[in-house]
Amino acid sequence: MPELLYARATSAYAVQLRELEIVCFPTLAEADMLTEEEVGVQEEVFPEGAFMVLDRERVVGMASGIFVDYDLANLQHSLYDIAGDIGLYAHKPDGEWYYGLDIAVHPEYRGLGIGKKLYELRKQVVKDFNKHGIIAGGVIPGYAAHKDGMSAEDYVEAVTAGELFDPTLSFQLANGFEVLGVIADFVRDEAIDGWAAFIVWYNPDYDQSRA
Repeated sequence: MPELLYARATSAYAVQLRELEIVCFPTLAEADMLTEEEVGVQEEVFPEGAFMVLDRERVVGMASGIFVDYDLANLQHSLYDIAGDIGLYAHKPDGEWYYGLDIAVHPEYRGLGIGKKLYELRKQVVKDFNKHGIIAGGVIPGYAAHKDGMSAEDYVEAVTAGELFDPTLSFQLANGFEVLGVIADFVRDEAIDGWAAFIVWYNPDYDQSRA
């Protein structure tokens, strides 16, 4: 059993963090992946929002995000809309939501509770800063095997109902997220034709009087 260390992501591990994304998202276009420069920007503007998981000096997990304002009545957007061209500078300290940009666990380390812990760390940030919750475009890798026979919307509904299993969305649902709809052209990933689910987790401790 590895001895895992959970820490804030730092630019000293930027190369490894990017390499982890490449391993975890092999069909994702490079332009939609975390860059080494973005790791440094995150560390500069919102270090509390990004985490890494180390097994000794090896990065085996990561998660990052920023605070934004977002109208939940308008689900359609792309990852580039949020984080394109070093969009981490778009971090708004007074934003109402934590937008989850990246989360990844090395295949060799899955099943150890790393993903669950990363979501717990994100939720704690939301509580500490008294934000409404977490939102994200969640990729649906399992859709690649079903896209010729069903729409992305039908697939997400089937996963939400427990009729199909998606390695990402099913995990997010198990960790308290809800699906608000599907997002077209969210990422440049031909395997899933760019589709994602719009997910949200509402902060049960949100205090309007502190907003």
